[in-house]
Amino acid sequence: MADEKDVEKTISEDLVVTKYKMAGEIVNRVLKQVLSKCITGASVREICEYGDELLLDETNKVFKKEKDLKKGIAFPTSISVNNCVCHYSPVPSEPDYALKDEDVVKVDLGAHIDGFIAVVAHTIVIGASVEKKVTGRKADVILAAHYASQTALRLLKPGNETYAITDAVQKVAESFKCKPVEGMLSHQLKQFKIDGEKTIIQNPNDAQKKEHEKFELDKHEVYAMDVLISTGDGVGKETNTRVSIYKKTDETYQLKLKASRMFYGEVRAKYGNMPFNLRSFQDETKAKMGVVECVKNKLIEPFQVLYEKPGEFVAHFKFTVLLMPNGPHKITGLPFDPDLCHSEYSVTSPELKSILNSSANPKSAKKKKKKSESSSDPQPMEVEAAA
Repeated sequence: MADEKDVEKTISEDLVVTKYKMAGEIVNRVLKQVLSKCITGASVREICEYGDELLLDETNKVFKKEKDLKKGIAFPTSISVNNCVCHYSPVPSEPDYALKDEDVVKVDLGAHIDGFIAVVAHTIVIGASVEKKVTGRKADVILAAHYASQTALRLLKPGNETYAITDAVQKVAESFKCKPVEGMLSHQLKQFKIDGEKTIIQNPNDAQKKEHEKFELDKHEVYAMDVLISTGDGVGKETNTRVSIYKKTDETYQLKLKASRMFYGEVRAKYGNMPFNLRSFQDETKAKMGVVECVKNKLIEPFQVLYEKPGEFVAHFKFTVLLMPNGPHKITGLPFDPDLCHSEYSVTSPELKSILNSSANPKSAKKKKKKSESSSDPQPMEVEAAA
């Protein structure tokens, strides 16, 4: 699969910006529909299947005449509940989960057009409303994640250092007596690459601090800003939940088993370097057999399903941002209403408040009041962040 292009295409080209925006619009539409299915008694697996189907349907509708143009799912729908940190999207043979009233639900998904990726994650509480507000630790963690992500958005500017974002996210989380999930990375996005070299780390431990590079943000870069906050100690651990989401690496190895070779061949042809779910293979048993040798030899890497301690809660917001010459341009993310949550804590630091009260996209805020519902935040502090 010829994913690699000789010349790297960036958002300095109008057509690339258009493709990112189209992927962003699809992702926001699908997220809205997936969230509407998150009700008491609903099956997580069925909602994930529904989300993936929508992502394929919607991406199939664009660039129909360009037969060679690749498009589709850039991150399979996953729905992680309460203390589950991320990547829960079960296959039919694994245990499902039925959503319950007051569950903290995190939806994560992504699409791409011609390899230009838009991803998003959003957190809701089942049954919450302005009359029935979210309170206690659930409210603390959701508001912490929301304000941390909004602070990060305002710091995603050319010339800023990645650790400025790391530190700000940490401070916002601490305002709500919460912790960012340790070692989680926000990646630079490139064509056909969901995990670009430049990364922004959350809550690094001592070893990660030594290993993890500091980067300077530059114009025409694209980032998936990923904020995961926990009421617990912020350390995600694997349990016995089986991984279902994987992606191909750039490693090479001569596979021994026929099942592995067939599986790997299908991955390369259908998904290239994009993440995929084992559920999308016709024969789940064969796919499960094939993936083992591929993972063992690092041809394919797993997206582990991680958990905080039982009784804790994790909130997740993620959006895709284009670093345009006139400021950060947020192309994914749905409005979040902080009035749905009541917390005894708030952001009190004058420095953080001043960042939050600044415009997310100052240069275009004056011109673009038209579509303020599409992906901006409805708070007074939020100014239009997407065209």
